[in-house]
Amino acid sequence: MAQVVRKGEDGLMGLQPAATPVMEQLTSFHDLLLVIITVITLLVAALLGWVMVRYRRKANPKPSKVSHNTVIEVVWTAVPILILVLIAIPSFKLLYAQDVTPKADLVIKATGHQWYWTYEYPDYENMSFDALMLAESFYTDKSAESQENRRAAEQRLADFLVRDTLPETYRLLDTDTRIVVPVNTVVKMLVTASDVLHSWTIPSFGVKVDAVPGRLNETWFKATEIGTYYGQCSELCGIRHAYMPIVVEVVSEEQFKLWVERTRAEYASASDFKRLASAGR
Repeated sequence: MAQVVRKGEDGLMGLQPAATPVMEQLTSFHDLLLVIITVITLLVAALLGWVMVRYRRKANPKPSKVSHNTVIEVVWTAVPILILVLIAIPSFKLLYAQDVTPKADLVIKATGHQWYWTYEYPDYENMSFDALMLAESFYTDKSAESQENRRAAEQRLADFLVRDTLPETYRLLDTDTRIVVPVNTVVKMLVTASDVLHSWTIPSFGVKVDAVPGRLNETWFKATEIGTYYGQCSELCGIRHAYMPIVVEVVSEEQFKLWVERTRAEYASASDFKRLASAGR
C-alpha cells in the first residue's frame, strides 16, 4: 500500500483528502452544502437583478399596491423548509457517526500541555511518551552543526518508528515522536489537558476534539490509508500555541506489532519515553 503524507500546503484550496470514513462523509456534506448555497445565491442574485430592472421607476411609473400573494408566500415558506430538511438528514447522520464510537480495537489517551502532547496506550503496559516539536532552528539555521542536529533528531525518530530510512520532516509540523496506529483499525481517542484548553486535531481524519483540564473527551477514527498525517493544536493556548503539532503514523498491522514489541522492550517505564525534541532546543 502506498505511503501518503497529508498536511497543509501553500496554495491549496478546500479540504484535505479524506483518510477516514467520517472525513469522507464530512467532505460529501461540505460539497452538498456548496451546491445548495451556490444555487440559492444565484437564484437570489437573479431575482434581485430582475426586480431592479423590471420595477425601476422608468419601467414602472405607477407603483403596485399588491399587499399579498398566497401562492408566492406558500412557496417561499415551503421551499426553505424542504431545503433545511435536505440539509438536516445527512447532518444528523454525520453527527451520529462522529459521536458514537464503534467497538474500539485500540485506545490512546492524549494529554495537552503548554506546549506539547503526552500520549498513553492503556492497552499496553508502560506505553507513554511525550511528543515535542522539532526545533525550528533545524529548518532556518543552515549551519553544519544545526543540520547535523537535525539528522540526529530524524535518526532518533526513525529508530522510534522502527524504520530503516530517515523520515522526511517539516518545519513547525514534526515532533520527536509520533502516534503510531495500524491501518483499518478503530482507534478511540481520549483527550484531556493538564493546564489550559487545547484541541487535538487531524484535518484528514475529520477529527477535532477539545482538551479540557479535569475533563476527558472522546472521539474516534479509522484510518484507511498507510501514511503520515499532520495536525496542530486548534485552541489558542498561550504564547507557543503555534508550536504544538500533532503527527499520526499509520502503518500496517505487522509493522504496528513490531513497533509495540520494540518500544516495550526498549523502554522499561513511561519516564524513559520522555525526551527533548532536539539538542540545544
